[in-house]
Amino acid sequence: MTDTLLLAVDAGAATLTLNRPAARNALNGAMCADLQAACRTLAADAAVRVVFIRASGPVFCAGADLKERQGMDEDAVRARRLKAFAAYNAIESLPMPSVAVVAGPAVGSGCEIAAACDFIVATPAASFRTPEALWGTVGATQRLPRILGKRLAKDMMFTGRVLRADEALAAGLVARVVAAEELERELASIAATIAKAPPAALALAKACVDRGIEQDPRGALATEILAIEENLARNNWRAGIAGFGKAAS
Repeated sequence: MTDTLLLAVDAGAATLTLNRPAARNALNGAMCADLQAACRTLAADAAVRVVFIRASGPVFCAGADLKERQGMDEDAVRARRLKAFAAYNAIESLPMPSVAVVAGPAVGSGCEIAAACDFIVATPAASFRTPEALWGTVGATQRLPRILGKRLAKDMMFTGRVLRADEALAAGLVARVVAAEELERELASIAATIAKAPPAALALAKACVDRGIEQDPRGALATEILAIEENLARNNWRAGIAGFGKAAS
C-alpha cells in the first residue's frame, strides 16, 4: 500500500488498484513512481500468475493530474511526462498476463494504463477518451493507433469522441464487456484459468505477440521459432501436453 496504490495478492492473482479516488485517480508523479515500483515487485514474484489493474471509486483514471503541473517549468513538465512513459512501459513489460479492469471513465493517461495491459475487461459503465490535443498538449498517440487503427484514434484525438464500452469492444480496444454484477465472477474465472497454465509458456507467448507485432512476418516467425526452442529446452513441455490431453478427454 502507498499513497496512490493498493496492492493485494491472493492465490497467485495480484490486484493493483489506483487509489486516488478524491482526485478521480488522476495520474501524478507519485503514482508514476509507485506503478513502476509495484511492477518491479510483481515481476520478481514467481508466485504471481496474473495482474489485474483496477481503480477505487467510479472513475478508472481521469488522466494526468493537471493541478500538479501548475507552476512547473518546461524541464519539470518534460521529466513528469517521461515518468508516465516509464510507468506505462513497466506495466507493458510485466512477464505475466496483465488485465485492466475498467468500470468507469478512462481518460488520457487512463487509456494509456489500460492499453498497456494485455487486455481489458470492462463493464458497460466504462468509457475511453483521449482529449490531449484539444487541451493543448500531446499524448496517447502510440498505443491506441496500433490497437484501434489511426482513423478512429485520430477521431478521438481531434474531436474528443468518447468510446462507450460497446464501441470499444467492437473496435478491439476492449476484450470483454461484463455486467457489473458478473464482474468478480468473470475475473475469478480468468485468474483460475491462467493459474492452471504453465507460466513459462504464457510468458513466451506474451513476448512473441508483443515483439512479433512490431516485426515483419519473417522476423515474427523467427521470434516464435526461438520461443519454441526455448520452451523445448525447459524439458517440462511434455507434462503440459499430458495435462491438456486429460482436460480434453
